[in-house]
Amino acid sequence: MIRTLPSTSTTKMEVTSIRLERALKDKLKKLSGNQSYQALIRDILWNYVQQKSGDYRPQFSPSDIRATIEATAQKDESCVLTGKLIPENEPMLLGLTIYGDLVPLSWQSWVH
Repeated sequence: MIRTLPSTSTTKMEVTSIRLERALKDKLKKLSGNQSYQALIRDILWNYVQQKSGDYRPQFSPSDIRATIEATAQKDESCVLTGKLIPENEPMLLGLTIYGDLVPLSWQSWVH
């Protein structure tokens, strides 16, 4: 899931050259929608850096969840809907998102 970071003026950015295969560049342009493909590449790179650094906290809404599976937390988890702790060995749900990710959900966040 791509989450756009606050916009930075292009005058405050450094110019970097990167070589991309024509097919990759064309697909990025198609996927970018209303933004430029360069902005999409920045979003992808920021998401990668956040995930690898441990700073990434995905944000989902209930409408992003397609299905749920009952599970038990094997370690402490955070519910993607509420941010609340799901302690190790506690019952939880795994939510299949519209993006194809399995994400931790607390029972309280899902049972209405």
